[in-house]
Amino acid sequence: MAQDAPPLELTEQDATVTDDLAEILEGLSRPQKTLSPKFFYDEKGSSLFEQITELPEYYPTQTELSIMQDKVHEMVALIGAEASLIEFGSGSSLKIRLLLEHMIRPAAYVPVDISKEHLLASAESLAADFPNIEILPVAADFTQPFALPNPVISPVRNIIYFPGSTIGNFSPEDAKSLLEVMHQEAGEGGALLIGVDLQKSVEVLERAYDDSAGITASFNLNLLQRLNNEFGANFDIDAFEHVAHYNSTKSRIEMHLKSLKAQTVTIGGRRFEFAAGELLHTENSHKYTLASFSKLASSAGFTVHTVWMDEREYFSIQYCVRD
Repeated sequence: MAQDAPPLELTEQDATVTDDLAEILEGLSRPQKTLSPKFFYDEKGSSLFEQITELPEYYPTQTELSIMQDKVHEMVALIGAEASLIEFGSGSSLKIRLLLEHMIRPAAYVPVDISKEHLLASAESLAADFPNIEILPVAADFTQPFALPNPVISPVRNIIYFPGSTIGNFSPEDAKSLLEVMHQEAGEGGALLIGVDLQKSVEVLERAYDDSAGITASFNLNLLQRLNNEFGANFDIDAFEHVAHYNSTKSRIEMHLKSLKAQTVTIGGRRFEFAAGELLHTENSHKYTLASFSKLASSAGFTVHTVWMDEREYFSIQYCVRD
């Protein structure tokens, strides 16, 4: 008979509260107008992103999952017994469930996310399905150092888990800073298991971020709708269109919203002029070679130990040990 799931104990870390409106106004005031991709994820945006992950053009999600399904036994063998799995960005996806199902007597699972509501919903779902694993959610901004909770079972090592291609959304400088936080949280003898999207043909990349069904376009445009709904902006959604292109100089996909006419937008008591054809930058997704990611990891104190890839070498999962 399965044991009842133990009650969850949420750890909340003190953090500087970001003034979202101030951040939006600052981004729109730049010579290259910019909005943070974090504003994609209201309820509708999150639903649209789930649809994106199921599109035939969007290779990262299914490719990463297939690698994990093929190689999970090798991954958990490296992780070893009685490790604490610390996921940056909480998830209830197949990927974390696959790891938890196969890990050898895990000491604890510690999901970390700044969104307390999402974090608790995910942790409660996993606790119901894995009643024998201590689940210790932490509400914190994982780009900054945070205090880890103490599991009942003292872990042999800490494993930082960062699935998906999220590391690519950070600039090289910010990615290095995040990896340094992971290095600190992993502690002595710890390691990092991370998803890293790889460079490939421009055609494949641009199709993945500009699908034929227009779901990614809706996802990008919904950011403006969210600003209208939550911040009192007056963006004319029909006067913008989704643009995605690969910047070969910076090895990244860039997503923009292009103004289709000269127009004025107001938000927070401020007026912002858009010229016809002007681009509003909403997201980057950096793509790595094995060599360039190894160099980045090394700069933050990690050595790449093992790399798993799909047959096409579109995506990688990398196990990095702490120097």
